[in-house]
Amino acid sequence: MGGFFGAATKTDCISDVFFGTDYHSHLGTRRGGMAAYDPELGFQRSIHSIENSPFRTKFESDIESMKGNLCIGAISDTDPQPILLRSKLGIYAVCNIGIINNAGDIRTEFLDSCCASFEVMSSGKVNSSSIIGALISQKDSFVEGIRYAQEKIDGTMSLLVLTEDGIICARDKHGKLPIVIGKREDGFACSFESFAFQKLGYEIYRELLPGEIVRITEDKCEVLSEGCMGNMSICSFLWTYYGYPNSIYEGVTVETMRTKNGELMADQEIRNGTLPDVDYICGVPDSGIPHAIGYSNRSGIPFARPFIKYTPTWPRSFMPQSQAMRNKVAKMKLIPVHELIEGKKLLFVDDSIVRGTQMRETVEFLYANGAKEVHMRSACPPIMYGCRYLNFSSSKSELDLIARQVIYDLEGEKGSEYIAEYSNTNTERGKKLRAEICKRLKLASLEFQSLEGTVEAIGLPECKLCTYCWSGKK
Repeated sequence: MGGFFGAATKTDCISDVFFGTDYHSHLGTRRGGMAAYDPELGFQRSIHSIENSPFRTKFESDIESMKGNLCIGAISDTDPQPILLRSKLGIYAVCNIGIINNAGDIRTEFLDSCCASFEVMSSGKVNSSSIIGALISQKDSFVEGIRYAQEKIDGTMSLLVLTEDGIICARDKHGKLPIVIGKREDGFACSFESFAFQKLGYEIYRELLPGEIVRITEDKCEVLSEGCMGNMSICSFLWTYYGYPNSIYEGVTVETMRTKNGELMADQEIRNGTLPDVDYICGVPDSGIPHAIGYSNRSGIPFARPFIKYTPTWPRSFMPQSQAMRNKVAKMKLIPVHELIEGKKLLFVDDSIVRGTQMRETVEFLYANGAKEVHMRSACPPIMYGCRYLNFSSSKSELDLIARQVIYDLEGEKGSEYIAEYSNTNTERGKKLRAEICKRLKLASLEFQSLEGTVEAIGLPECKLCTYCWSGKK
């Protein structure tokens, strides 16, 4: 994933962008960057690795030397951003979030026609913003170029473009990800996360429509190209998992959605008569906790925290780049509260079950500390597909996903024809999927929130939501 933040104000806005970008640190773990423009100093840029230390610590010294009334910042899980480009449209800085599935084809097309060269990273990979810049430069204006890039790219592209005249904000054509505009008396800000500018004195001005392009300056937010709500297909995982709790997307607050989602899960189990006899309802920190609170509120079973995550040094378990180290860190972070585990029957709610590796270790950890039973509830449906539109749940093979592993082991390749049945808890295939995952993860029981329940908790029409990773439908 990744996130970005920008500001255009009457006074120096470097510190605003520093703090606003830092508020996106939960969305990426590899690179952070800032770019600014000042009439005297021109364009300035700084990029640092944030794999082993937070964004804030890397950029505290940079903000003392940077200057400007126009500035953008980015957190990236992939490429170093923002990058500076020179083209017939002038010098500008650009950063993006999303994924370009056909990056290789676009690169080859340009190289074969001898109309572009690309700066490559140490890995040999071309920076995604460099590809976007090459596409934009094919047209005679930023708006035409951005529209052209959005049509050529298979995947998702939202971006910020910093010019001498302002910041151009372009939301991806299907609205998979949000861009929110904030307004203050001395200027405007743009952000992935709506909460990121509120502590800086900005108020929510408006959200961009899918495909909409605007320019913000210290004086105004100007629409350069209109968007269309009819194209909306916003990622449902914004609410279920990776959105920050107090963010608002399309008018729906993440924390309240998660609480409602847990309530709906418990309500369904009460109606089905499947609510287990347990001592406590618990959430897998951090994003599973509000789902669990909702479940507890509706079921009447007390909420408890049988283990605490030690987070001062590793706020998120996916921060290390090595999968083995991520698994180790996830294990080391769990500190038990023995009185709430020993001899207890526990029901945990987690935001999702992807590969199952960390969940298996969590369950083993609970049994090793004396738990009598461990039940699990997933706050979303079984993940059946690697994401094609963002970098969440992207896998080299869909067999990396535990649900698809089980289906393949049960029926081979033919099983992929029955994914809808496996997702449904009321079918024989659905029951087999849940029973086999219980066996592999050593769970007393397992259930998933239904797609219908997830949609109801979000509160937007299903046709406006991307549910690809669960249903295969964008």
